[in-house]
Amino acid sequence: MPYSADIVIIGAGLGGVAAARAAVTLGRTVILTDAGDWLGGQMTTQAVPPDEHPWIESDFVSASYAQLRTRIREHYRRHYPLTDRARADERLNPGAGFVSALCHEPRVSATVLAEMLAPEVADGRLTLLLEHEPVAAERVGDRVRSVTLCDRGTGERHRVEGQMVLDATELGDLLELADIPHVIGAESRAQTGELHAPERADRYDQQAITWCAAVEYRAGEDHVIEKPTDYAYWRDTVDPRWPGSQLSWTDVHPITLEDRYRPLFEGSPEQAVHSEHRDLWHYRRILAARQLQSSYTGGDISLVNWPHTDYWELPLLGVSEETRQEALRSARELTLSFVYWMQTEAPRPDGGRGYPGLKLRGDVLGTSDGLAREPYIRESRRIKALFTVTEAHIGCQMRGEGAGSEVFEDTVGIGFYRIDLHPSTSGRTYVDIASFPFQIPLGALIPAQAENLLAANKNIGTTHITNGAYRLHPVEWSIGEAAGAVAAYSLNAGLTPAEVRQDPAELRAFQEVLSDRLGVPLAWPEHIRRTGRPDAAGPVLQKQMSSAGARNLPR
Repeated sequence: MPYSADIVIIGAGLGGVAAARAAVTLGRTVILTDAGDWLGGQMTTQAVPPDEHPWIESDFVSASYAQLRTRIREHYRRHYPLTDRARADERLNPGAGFVSALCHEPRVSATVLAEMLAPEVADGRLTLLLEHEPVAAERVGDRVRSVTLCDRGTGERHRVEGQMVLDATELGDLLELADIPHVIGAESRAQTGELHAPERADRYDQQAITWCAAVEYRAGEDHVIEKPTDYAYWRDTVDPRWPGSQLSWTDVHPITLEDRYRPLFEGSPEQAVHSEHRDLWHYRRILAARQLQSSYTGGDISLVNWPHTDYWELPLLGVSEETRQEALRSARELTLSFVYWMQTEAPRPDGGRGYPGLKLRGDVLGTSDGLAREPYIRESRRIKALFTVTEAHIGCQMRGEGAGSEVFEDTVGIGFYRIDLHPSTSGRTYVDIASFPFQIPLGALIPAQAENLLAANKNIGTTHITNGAYRLHPVEWSIGEAAGAVAAYSLNAGLTPAEVRQDPAELRAFQEVLSDRLGVPLAWPEHIRRTGRPDAAGPVLQKQMSSAGARNLPR
């Protein structure tokens, strides 16, 4: 017997979780599946602290995403020996890292996300099928009838059926399995009209992946790992896009493309505990010892997701399984090689070499080897949608000073991030340009040739260029929330999502459900939309929210 529910969601990253909560809230039963056994995707299994916009602590964020952030902080207050000062801080940043106002351990957000879904799982409205990987999909005409999952523990296969199916996977797996028309890699400038698109389309122009790691510094101890198999290769290989070996403290500024030197610690590791240096250690520090009482005997823990660990030699999409597996293996080897280099050969400010006290902390990532459960995915297959967001809709340079982003009549959420593309598997270097605060159009979630399938992750109707702005944590959450909500609303109304979008009265009614019942903001205030600045003062094309200075490294 197959599993069945009103709505089937394949992929339990941030988009999948948000979609499930929205659909259940609107009265529908849901099956939520994932190939792994943690919820949360880029925030948990991929181990990336949330990259968020400057207004994330304001009303310009989904109520459910704000709840997630609040519950993460409350977890630390309930279970960690925080100092009185840290405990009283309404905007507690557990890691005191500067990439985010909420740098924290992935195991904490994984726990919180599971708790957030627990009531719906308990009463049967939500069925979780974790460690179930999608391996096939049945499509009849414009409808996806079922998805076949493989239980990764037993090898058994199970069919899941739903009236609506959402693809919330990290790489848009259902688009390939169900033969939904989609795009891989970069479109050409002729195809999209985008200023920063390449002259020729290139399906292998895919952003680098990163296999993140967590490291703690323990002074006077030796935690040097076994020398990685590919260490000599990564130490000696020089890419023309990079100033020497990736195993160094020198990288490339993503905006200016100039070389820059950035050490692990600007001073000694011992000084780093209390300093506010903008070095690599503080960038994504996920647990700060200074936030904890003296009963805590450990040290700072930092998350290694730095330019040096971006893997760009082989793509994951549009290649053979053998090539894909080699890309995953090599990405892991690059990160392990960088860790080993930091432990043994990295130059220190005192003239010495290496930090043997760096200890891999896989326990905070849910692994035994110190690396994240999955690689950080920046780019997915993307649907050929009813509407595609291009650089002309959000890019500052293309739209012009003070123009603001395009206003979408079918808005289902908001977001803000620079158009940020890492070096790619085609040989392209960084593309990092300013954008205006933007909206998420419903048309970008709906495939042009599928009646009951919706995109609920990075697989929406963006281009290779605009994916760089729509791929971050709160935007993915809002995409998933909108997809789950429109799936439920459509079933309740007896319509398809495309019909909801096409009917002005139904569209307005659905938007009222989003804003009034789910607490989803649908538009930015005009002065923010037009400038990207909270005070509406000064040109947006200078430094978008000072991000070129505050954001010292790419994400």
